[in-house]
Amino acid sequence: MALLENSATLSVAYGPIDEDHAAFIGLLNALASADNAAFPALFQQLYEHTEQHFAREDQWMAEFAYPGIADHKGEHQRVLGEFKQFKSRVDKGLIVFGRSFVKERLPQWLALHITTMDMALATHINNRPS
Repeated sequence: MALLENSATLSVAYGPIDEDHAAFIGLLNALASADNAAFPALFQQLYEHTEQHFAREDQWMAEFAYPGIADHKGEHQRVLGEFKQFKSRVDKGLIVFGRSFVKERLPQWLALHITTMDMALATHINNRPS
């Protein structure tokens, strides 16, 4: 069972962000069904993807003079900090903590983040003067 579906309601109408989100959702759903042997490597992939995605968004916010940059970057830092705590536990073999984060925290956080902060960023990018 998928934790999150990549649907039109999660589209921000800016291709590069939507593509990153689709990859995140794919990894999230793969983690939901991964066995304990595969889980740590997939969790590492999701962590690295998240770091890279946030770096790209941070770059776009600076490039396009996004007025909400401070709050948005702050949210990225907060989530990466939380992610690192769970990654540390997974790295120690405490898979159950990673599974809890994947199933109970990330889907809800991602859906809210996309429909609020990322939607506002994409709207700003899409409406900038040519």
